Amino acid sequence: MIRFESVTKRFRGGGIAVDALDLEAPTGKITVLVGPSGCGKTTSLRMVNRMVEPTSGRIWLDDRDTAKVRPATLRRGIGYVIQQAGLFPHRTVVDNVATVPVLLGLPRRDARRQALDLLERVGLPRELGERYPAQLSGGQQQRVGVARALAADPPVMLMDEPFSAVDPVVRAQLQDEFLRLQGELGKTILFVTHDIDEAIKLGDQVAVLRTGGRLAQVATPAELLSHPADAFVAGFVGRDRGYRALGFAAAGELPLAHEPVVTVGDALAATPPRAVDGWALVVDAERRPLGWLAVGGLGEAQLSGPVVEDLLNLGGTLATESGTLREALDAALSSPSGRGVIVDEDGRFAGTVTASEVLTRIERRASVLRQEAIESAAAEVIALQP
Repeated sequence: MIRFESVTKRFRGGGIAVDALDLEAPTGKITVLVGPSGCGKTTSLRMVNRMVEPTSGRIWLDDRDTAKVRPATLRRGIGYVIQQAGLFPHRTVVDNVATVPVLLGLPRRDARRQALDLLERVGLPRELGERYPAQLSGGQQQRVGVARALAADPPVMLMDEPFSAVDPVVRAQLQDEFLRLQGELGKTILFVTHDIDEAIKLGDQVAVLRTGGRLAQVATPAELLSHPADAFVAGFVGRDRGYRALGFAAAGELPLAHEPVVTVGDALAATPPRAVDGWALVVDAERRPLGWLAVGGLGEAQLSGPVVEDLLNLGGTLATESGTLREALDAALSSPSGRGVIVDEDGRFAGTVTASEVLTRIERRASVLRQEAIESAAAEVIALQP
């Protein structure tokens, strides 16, 4: 657990970066600090490992006052990941990861063996261990940075915009890998980002800071989207927060339609009824969706030959049966056929759903929420009556 007690950071000249911050980051959870530039996110993070010293207030790691721990000792027990990975360019990847365990007294051979295991854990092949950072892609460097932060098995990790320097596709992959790792390890993590979507995706709780370093709201992602504390939070979260809130609403049992499918390699001419509204869903031998085929646009030779993957329209995301309303709606809206593809937990095709069917489910949910809000407001009025 990380706890800020009235923590203030005032720089020379009178500027206040963080102003009387009271915040608790629960043990084993991800707490995300988010806000506009200059709101004190990184300063707050760096005060935890005393790279920046607070002007006043106290920061606790469980029952330890960090001000009473030597900075070097404190930092060896805290994992730290920054935007550009911060790897030592003159050391191999495996030696980068092994740095802190060696400093803590672990024999170099054991530290290197442990480092290779960690590379696999963050999704990198062990063979990369003998390369140098400059020989890796940006996404690979960030994974190495995470592995290095985990090397001493710290209970606490500080992460300062670790995924912001890579392209959107790699960033999404790193976020997913990070959530997978956290599910296994259960670290106490303080994570800084300027991206509200990243905060909502990764955080167990999100702390929104306003300019001047004051805490505007701390809440779960779902609560933040549905009940912003004030106009500043509502504006920062964004006008499409209602749509994003669907990402926390389980889709439930959707009215899935049976969709005739074509297995890649089959000839369409033998089974023309499989095309609905000019589109046929193509799956592999294990019924995993591969894409949509625009049957009406095919020539006679293509219709009589086997279905090949080069002809597939890959537009359309997939949603799982246990997924959210947002995923189901996105699958339907992005599908070229207008029919969203739903798969089971193993990725096998389960059925299709239209946007109108998902919107009907959303309206039912909204009606229930409105009624709950009315009843809650009425109860508050009654409680306030003398």
